[in-house]
Amino acid sequence: MEGETLARIGAIVFVAFAITATVIELTRDEEPARPAPARALAPTVDPLRAEQRRCQQMGEAAVRDPECLAVWAETRDRFLDRSPSIASSQEKDQ
Repeated sequence: MEGETLARIGAIVFVAFAITATVIELTRDEEPARPAPARALAPTVDPLRAEQRRCQQMGEAAVRDPECLAVWAETRDRFLDRSPSIASSQEKDQ
């Protein structure tokens, strides 16, 4: 009799747990879908980027091109977060 009672109690606990889990799942609110981040409609064109591409396509001739040298100097200044006036004065000091 003791084993039969224990089995009944276990079955009741199992059914109670299953019912509770089902109720919790059914009453849970769905998270609203997050909207996708807005993309820029028109990509901005960076003239420096276009000049970098042109110099890249020139190959070795770009080393002798004054415009490419200026583009590379401006690129370096942007990368190092320096203003062109500070950069040019530092280059003169060297």
